[in-house]
Amino acid sequence: MKSQITFVLLSLCLLPVFVLADSRSFSIDYKNNCFQKDGEPFQYISGSIHYSRIPREYWKDRLLKMYMTGLNAIQVYVPWNFHETVQGVYNFAGDRDLEYFLNLANQTGLLVILRPGPYICAEWEMGGLPAWLLQKPNIILRSADTEYLKAASDWLAVLLTKMRRWLYQNGGNIISVQVENEYGSYFACDYNYMRHLRTLFRLFLGEDVILFTTDGNTDKEMICGTLEGMYATIDFGTDTNITAAFIRQRRFEPKGPLVNSEFYTGWLDHWGDKHASVDTVKVSKMLGEMLSMGASVNMYMFEGGTNFGYWNGADHDTRFRSVVTSYDYDAPLSEAGDPTDKLLAIRDVIKNFRDIPVGPMPPATPKFAYGFVTLQKVGNISSLLDTLSPQGPVRSHYPLTFEEIKQYYGFMLYRTTLPRNVPEPTPLISPLNGIHDRAYVSVNGVYQGFMERDTALVINVTGQQGDQLDILMENMGRINFGSYINDNKGLLGNLILGNDVLTDWSIYPLDIDTAVANGWLQAARSGSEAGDGPMIYSGILKPTGLTWDTFVKLNGWTKGQVWVNGKNLGRYWPQRGPQQTLYVPGPFLSATQPNNITVLELEKAPSHRRILFMDRPQLNNTGQKT
Repeated sequence: MKSQITFVLLSLCLLPVFVLADSRSFSIDYKNNCFQKDGEPFQYISGSIHYSRIPREYWKDRLLKMYMTGLNAIQVYVPWNFHETVQGVYNFAGDRDLEYFLNLANQTGLLVILRPGPYICAEWEMGGLPAWLLQKPNIILRSADTEYLKAASDWLAVLLTKMRRWLYQNGGNIISVQVENEYGSYFACDYNYMRHLRTLFRLFLGEDVILFTTDGNTDKEMICGTLEGMYATIDFGTDTNITAAFIRQRRFEPKGPLVNSEFYTGWLDHWGDKHASVDTVKVSKMLGEMLSMGASVNMYMFEGGTNFGYWNGADHDTRFRSVVTSYDYDAPLSEAGDPTDKLLAIRDVIKNFRDIPVGPMPPATPKFAYGFVTLQKVGNISSLLDTLSPQGPVRSHYPLTFEEIKQYYGFMLYRTTLPRNVPEPTPLISPLNGIHDRAYVSVNGVYQGFMERDTALVINVTGQQGDQLDILMENMGRINFGSYINDNKGLLGNLILGNDVLTDWSIYPLDIDTAVANGWLQAARSGSEAGDGPMIYSGILKPTGLTWDTFVKLNGWTKGQVWVNGKNLGRYWPQRGPQQTLYVPGPFLSATQPNNITVLELEKAPSHRRILFMDRPQLNNTGQKT
């Protein structure tokens, strides 16, 4: 613990202020350096949870476990692209029912710190920004750019109108609302943009709600990310000196509560990383120190969940690095929502600062090892184009991006013909690093190999003039942080074969998810194609009378995507790791009907064609033993 002088400098108020019992308010007491809830000093102990990464059926379970740990608040991101995937079409149903989630939290006894963006980062696809913004080729995201401001303002008008009735002073449980997110980490540093957002939030939410910003623990980030009229908070993890970090916050907010809006209990994984972990002892010790100072703390994450479908983000430092499907985050609640030793240690810390709810911690959800399923080949992508792309191709002299064709996620097939005979291996080149993000190359249906953004921009091919050249392009998730979030997908430039620029493309947007969900691929079973390359397989997991959580392992498979009963579990890539299994929530399964399994293998399937349903995850292997 630091000196008494430092402690006093940073401390929270201790004396309550008495108000009428029926008054409902949440505010900042600048005189006494604290929050006030209903006129009394208040310190929140919060955890981050993302409803977009957890099946709706499990929201209540996860919230109850957070409450029973001793949390009195949760922190929630709202991913814009999750609700407005198509411009002007808003979806708040099912797993996107934000108000139902807020109501469950309210019923559980948890206050809410809302982070509606419009940008959220969160290791989420494009940081939560919808990919349709990129149809404007020169748009400057997260700035006062006219096109961006119009789109963001339209979205916030819809979202914040819904949120107003959930504010604490209006009878709900939202105690504070973040404006933008870690804006100081972005190159633009556009105060006009932040002023516009502040005005917009006040217009829709009123003058009473606390608006705040969150930024990293550097002067530059705090300077560009903060703005008068929004309370400046800071984020940092266990590798940081607490007192130094809070002194930095004090330079921007001389009075008011100390707040760590993202105290990192763990960290994310990229494909090819070692599985991240943060020491439990360090987490619990540092949490106790911050709470002793009177700081309000949000733990990021408390449960991470899963990047189902195509929702994972990516980073770009020296190269493009895609985030894995699991967002386990080494958090106190596991990806499957199970209490961990880290949770128990955190609960022991919290006991020293507030009363823990009486009663047992809800147990881990039951798991089951359903065993092996053998898959049958359905067909390669080329043979299934009528099913996967029923509207047919877009024809273009030069390649078009995903965004230009309004195919924002997943896969597209680019098809042309070889312009001349290439009897000897001849380089097919992406000269301007225009492979975004992986390209699977076939000539006359024979798989040649892959090209990969930043790392593998050349592949040798052979063939005859007029042979069919297919390039299956995979969007591996748009960049979610930093200066490169304008992340277009597909072929961003010409491909050159030897000295010839390839032209006259037929470009097929693939709607694999709809084909899987409607059972079209089971009906299309052909399986006549031999060899490697992008291929679809299917099989049946027989009903057992159970719908318990499980984890599917693809031992010997290379890279691809898995669906269970039409639900897209996300990407697998065991050869690169570290993640070796995909989480299958019990609600995705049927206890009484055959469970349809579909696998898109992009490179090479094993000869055994089996997948294994296990009762535990494997997230920490950097490569696969076959």
